Amino acid sequence: MTVKILSSILILLAATPALAAPGDETAPSRPARPSNSGMMRYDTNKDGFVDRTEWTAGQEARFKLLDTDKDGKLSKDELFSRTQQAPGTVLPNERALERQDAFFRRVDSDHDGSVSKTEFMAQADRNFARCDTDKDGRTNTAECRQALRRPATERAGVQR
Repeated sequence: MTVKILSSILILLAATPALAAPGDETAPSRPARPSNSGMMRYDTNKDGFVDRTEWTAGQEARFKLLDTDKDGKLSKDELFSRTQQAPGTVLPNERALERQDAFFRRVDSDHDGSVSKTEFMAQADRNFARCDTDKDGRTNTAECRQALRRPATERAGVQR
């Protein structure tokens, strides 16, 4: 069970690097402190929440940034290159590479060896839905952290 929880967290973090902004322990009922890192970098109106429109625009921009060869799809190397190049990050170990492979196969729903923008955005939608625990169409770091802390049995009803 612990492995499933850790795997779920790692997959979510691999899909959306740095969701957790350090030092942001704001309760979900209050706006999180604005931040230029993690998910809060998508808070374009600076209200302390990321709504679905902001999230979608941010993920579309992220796809464009990751698509370094501009072919409209992501290879495994493109999708995970940010993980390997992040300052202070150690290259992934064997277990992390296995998780990345499993995540890539799951996101590549048509199994053509690449992640299309449609597939990437479908995963982004699942990530948003998972973090928006109160289903009000917006989330912040604290709410997402709370979602990740829930036991796997509680998360089972959430779309992945």
